[in-house]
Amino acid sequence: MKQHMVEDVMSHKVVTASVDTGFAELVRLMAEHAVSALPVVDADRHVVGVVSEADLLAKESARAQGRPHSLVALMRRHENKARAEGTVAVELMSSPAVTVPAKTSLAMAARIMSEHRVKRLPVVDADDLLVGIVSRADLLGVFLRGDEEIAEEIRHDVFERSLDTPADKVQVTVVEGEVTLDGVIDRRSLVRVAEALVGRVDGVVSVTNRLSWSWDDTEVSIPEAMVVDIRHEPRR
Repeated sequence: MKQHMVEDVMSHKVVTASVDTGFAELVRLMAEHAVSALPVVDADRHVVGVVSEADLLAKESARAQGRPHSLVALMRRHENKARAEGTVAVELMSSPAVTVPAKTSLAMAARIMSEHRVKRLPVVDADDLLVGIVSRADLLGVFLRGDEEIAEEIRHDVFERSLDTPADKVQVTVVEGEVTLDGVIDRRSLVRVAEALVGRVDGVVSVTNRLSWSWDDTEVSIPEAMVVDIRHEPRR
């Protein structure tokens, strides 16, 4: 069973800015390519920052701000003033950039986006070089899979391939990504394993586990005759 990674859904064609890209060119690039942020890269394609619409707007809003009424507002005023005086990407961008490795799971990428309140993440390779960009829409795309496609992956990849359980022994029902498992599998210990594996399938929103088992292997007792009393083992 394959768990999709960022590299599976990211866009490989990335619109970037260099550290010396000017304000007007940044605005033009965002408008022309309909993006809200641009990774800023150095000559070797290392991501040194990200310049967003918010960063550009800060330049304009700083001019219209009134007198600050608190220390926080004053600190924010100084930050915005510095950006208002900036004319190129390196002076306007937010740094350091929040990036993700290409091998990051989609769930982790979504968490990073949420924690940092960003809509797009530059994607880097093992050498920390820019190789793509992933957006919220890219991550949400996995949840647009059809229910039958999800059910078929669960039957084939989870039960038949991973758990060596014939698909006709289980009933997999998927409604808008919500999965219900019914049927009888061989061992009790596999019930929770099945639930965990199903939960990792892309597009699965929740799992209701109604599986039962033929053999409770969680309560296996060892016959007394097989127990070796180490006190009577011969010395070697």
